[in-house]
Amino acid sequence: MTAQDPAATNFSETIAYSTIGNVGVITIDNPPVNAGSASVRAGMLAAIEHLANDSGTMAGIIHCAGRTFVAGSDLKEFGKPLQEPQWPVVFAAIEACPKPVIAAIHGAALGGGYELALACDWRVATPDASVGLPETRLGMIPGAGGTQRLPRLTGINAAIDVIASGRHVKSPEALALQMIDAIAEGELLQFAVTFAQSEGQQKRPAASLNVPAETPEQIEQAASTALKKNKNRANIVLAIETIKLALTTPFDDALQQERAAFQTLRTSEEAAALRYNFFAERAAAKFGDIDGTPQKLDLIGVIGGGTMGAGIATMLCASGYRTLLVDTDAKAIERARTQIDKALTDLEKFGKLGLALSAARGNLELSQDFNAIAPADLVIEAVFEDMAVKTDVMTRLGATMRPGAIIASNTSYLDINALAATSGRPAQFLGLHFFAPVPRMRLLEVVRCAQTDPDTLRTGLALGKAIGKLPILAGPCEGFIGNRIYAQYRAQCEYMLEEGALPEQVDRAIEKLGFSMGPFAVADLSGLDIAWRNRQRKAATRDPRTRYVTIPDMICELGRLGRKTGAGWYTYGDTAPGGTPDPIVTDIVRQAASEHGATGELDEKTIQHRALGAIVNEAALLLEDGMARSAAEIDLVLVNGYGFSKFLGGPLFLASRLPAAEIKAMIDAVETATGFGFRRGDVAAMLKTIG
Repeated sequence: MTAQDPAATNFSETIAYSTIGNVGVITIDNPPVNAGSASVRAGMLAAIEHLANDSGTMAGIIHCAGRTFVAGSDLKEFGKPLQEPQWPVVFAAIEACPKPVIAAIHGAALGGGYELALACDWRVATPDASVGLPETRLGMIPGAGGTQRLPRLTGINAAIDVIASGRHVKSPEALALQMIDAIAEGELLQFAVTFAQSEGQQKRPAASLNVPAETPEQIEQAASTALKKNKNRANIVLAIETIKLALTTPFDDALQQERAAFQTLRTSEEAAALRYNFFAERAAAKFGDIDGTPQKLDLIGVIGGGTMGAGIATMLCASGYRTLLVDTDAKAIERARTQIDKALTDLEKFGKLGLALSAARGNLELSQDFNAIAPADLVIEAVFEDMAVKTDVMTRLGATMRPGAIIASNTSYLDINALAATSGRPAQFLGLHFFAPVPRMRLLEVVRCAQTDPDTLRTGLALGKAIGKLPILAGPCEGFIGNRIYAQYRAQCEYMLEEGALPEQVDRAIEKLGFSMGPFAVADLSGLDIAWRNRQRKAATRDPRTRYVTIPDMICELGRLGRKTGAGWYTYGDTAPGGTPDPIVTDIVRQAASEHGATGELDEKTIQHRALGAIVNEAALLLEDGMARSAAEIDLVLVNGYGFSKFLGGPLFLASRLPAAEIKAMIDAVETATGFGFRRGDVAAMLKTIG
């Protein structure tokens, strides 16, 4: 490697300038991801001015220290006025610089980072680098020239796809699309110097290029596809309109229109909600308070060949783990084999399988012999949700598995501390609560039991990340985080049936609140017998003073167990795959409401307030009980496991935007409806933690 001039000049705490021969090198060093902060922007502007006046150089290179190029802007700035200089001023200086500037990209160049690369004359990248403009995933559009410079390199069609999807484009595809100009051979900086001294000797700002020719039909097809994939969201519509300006509008005018749209979108509630989710996921990935070390997992076992077991095995195989699925029923084994094979094929079809399909299939072994599980490093139990069944499995696993091996349960509601005790190894026991369908649902509740040791907990969290899940740490209460909240929310919705609402009215109001499906439609989808068995399990210990709605039991007693039986809260058939209200259910509900003394229907706002009040109150209690780490992580659970819209941030984020008096009135209404046993959480304190 050519030696870099040791006499570097610092233009800010994050920007240094040096030379390699006759090439000026601007180095960004702003760990951990070289975000485009105010310090970076100010230092870059000064360094570009220095490059322009440096008589000893013929070109400049922008590269980054650490593991990545500029991987985005500093999102913490986006909720408030941006500090000067802003990126457009810096990019204009790069384009005005009389010397060509080359972006040397390693790691990721995303958002403002890739817009920085686009403002350069040339772009070179390592073979494993990725580039992209993911602003649309955060409710915005590129705001520093991305919608205008990119289509001048790639054409309108590709620009619409890349910007509307927000996807990361790896170097080989980026080169084919002309998003970069060369893939580095050997050491990146040396390659960039050689490139600058040969191919990159001329200025070539993207602003001076003509948009590659495409037919109007091709452009409209690309726009139509992007809008359909993104459900016509307002920022996608605006992104496409702005990209098309590259065909009709002078560059500087188009930049002004792009910037105005960006500034409006970045301060919108939707953008704030998506940033909230982004930062919540980043925080959720940190477990600095857990001192343990993850175990190395060579062989992972799954007990149970049902839908959940097969789904879990699918993700393990797809992630490169040797996987042994055990079920003593031969028919269950064959069903699991078929389900796993189809799921792996679907993952490959949609580009979500990170290894060859044959390799993923080769990771799977199936057995009817329970003792075959003995050599596994970790076993995940996914058998029928019954305490006696699971207790038997845990006792057998504890006796069969090698010392130090980990046992995990996928239980949703059962006493997980009791299950840990029956295993005989409570320190090496935890909950791994997956959500169905497992290959599609990101959420994984990782449950720390009373005696789970740090190494075991770290192993579960690491496994969740390795198989592409969003692991959220939960405590060992009934229902953990999501189902504990859902139980209170669903109970409140059932109370409202006794007070004059019909299932379809509740579902419509809840969907308008932000859930993808209402509670009664969800119950039909998952099966009404699941909750029915849970109610029967608790019947003997239920305090008679507790409010109990018998309507769900009456529906189940008619054999209406949801979609799988063709009828539940709704009736299903070929002509109404989504379900239609049924007079039988209407009569049952109306009769129960009359007996309860209901005098009229509930309006939409009342339904929404009662549901939201139940959710936020139980969330506050979860935090007070130490069963969840933060309000933001509770929102992640409800967004990623229960269908609440990420574009609204989450129920708690939504509630944090409401007046305190309105929140108090919600909780008061929930308390009145619930009666005996209601416990009020400190909702106000919880909502204050949401920025």
